[in-house]
Amino acid sequence: MHHEPITVPTASVTLPEGNSWGRLSRISAVVGVVALLATFALYFKDGHTFFPSYLVAFLFWLSIALGGLIFVLIQYATRAGWSVAVRRLAEHVMGTLPVFGLLFLPLLLGIHDLYHWSHHEAVEADRLLEHKSAFLNSFGFSTRSVVYLVIWSLLAWWFRRQSIAQDQSKDPQVTRRLQARSAPAILVFALTVTFASFDWIMSLDPHWYSTVFGVYLFAGCFLAIHAVLALLCLRLQNQKLLAGVVSFEHYHDLGKMLFAMVVFWAYIGFSQYMLIWYANIPEETAFFQERLTHGWKGITVALVLGHFVLPFLFLLLRGVKRRRATLRFAALWLLAVHWLDLYWLVMPPLNHDGPHFSFADVTAFVGIGGLFLAVLATLMQKSALVPIGDPRLTESLSFENV
Repeated sequence: MHHEPITVPTASVTLPEGNSWGRLSRISAVVGVVALLATFALYFKDGHTFFPSYLVAFLFWLSIALGGLIFVLIQYATRAGWSVAVRRLAEHVMGTLPVFGLLFLPLLLGIHDLYHWSHHEAVEADRLLEHKSAFLNSFGFSTRSVVYLVIWSLLAWWFRRQSIAQDQSKDPQVTRRLQARSAPAILVFALTVTFASFDWIMSLDPHWYSTVFGVYLFAGCFLAIHAVLALLCLRLQNQKLLAGVVSFEHYHDLGKMLFAMVVFWAYIGFSQYMLIWYANIPEETAFFQERLTHGWKGITVALVLGHFVLPFLFLLLRGVKRRRATLRFAALWLLAVHWLDLYWLVMPPLNHDGPHFSFADVTAFVGIGGLFLAVLATLMQKSALVPIGDPRLTESLSFENV
């Protein structure tokens, strides 16, 4: 671990007064509130459309925040040096997690609209649901959901606070302490994300189950945060920030991680499909049968091509990962297909007649996204964009790909 003093121009790593991020925060907050109000208004017109659309949007933006948390934890656990220059941006992203506690409240109110197992008459008429009712019940669902959100928020708050405090103290012991805490935090993260995926997504079809579903959701989170980090760095450098801090070497590594997560997502998805296909158990095959019929087959094929084949071939090229325009395109593309992936997970059990994109899909996405961006922009203005007190920043600044 290096202890040389870090000399990074303050103007390069802090947002100046009157910056565009302040305006973005205000505009995003207003747009987000207006869009959410419009989404809630749609509930009174068509509640069946509101809750599925809201769940997809909530999961999309939450996955980015969760991706920020696991990114930070993994960098500390692995003692990574290359990522120090971009880690603070991930810390700001994960700092938005507390707001999702408030944004989850409408989903608590919509349990009966989303989850078949929440109806007593359905449980009484189905022996399997009756058998699962000790876990799948409204009180347990609500309690566990609160626990997940509190744990994620506390982890994000503590790790971010320690990192920001190190900007002033320059104490290397802070890094060692965070490294030591990161491994148990990863274990807690893995368990909570897995159970959240079971509760919020898999239980939409309570007869179906998959033991790798939590890993599948993790793959989406980890892919999303690397795409967002690339976009944030590109945006900030267009504003003459992070000069001499984030280089093409960092973009190259972010691109490599995007490529790795494209492959990992495909590996987990194919593993799940292969095992279900091979076993040919009705309770399991229903998941894919539903997504290969009633108009869903097109989206299934689009995911195979758009989430794996095309980005795999595109990101395989070294030059793509080192050019700003192509990396930006890849990041935006992967975020778009990540949203489509979540839509594909949530909607089929709720829309048996096939995909029906609605106005609520747009307003919910913009509403939750607007509040997410407002909080993120606010956090970015309150501290440095780079962990200037981290003793490994020198290593990150001089990092080169082989």
